[in-house]
Amino acid sequence: MATLICLHYFVSGKVQGVWFRASAKEQADLLGITGWVRNLPDNRVEVLACGDKEKLAILQKWLHVGPKLAHIVHLAIEELPYKEYRGFEVL
Repeated sequence: MATLICLHYFVSGKVQGVWFRASAKEQADLLGITGWVRNLPDNRVEVLACGDKEKLAILQKWLHVGPKLAHIVHLAIEELPYKEYRGFEVL
């Protein structure tokens, strides 16, 4: 049985202007993860990802690397109670 959780990420580094949000959506859609991704004014990217804990672990590995042009310096993670979202949105 799947363990459903939400993980809240803050991604630091060269993560804006490198197709990070679109690539994160693509990865989330492939994994069946719901939630959202958005740019922050301080040049970080914020991600809320909800779904099966094993699928989120795969997404988290991707978030440590990001798309080709990104350079990840730090990934902050917080676990939250599961919440149902419809799809994965770029905000």
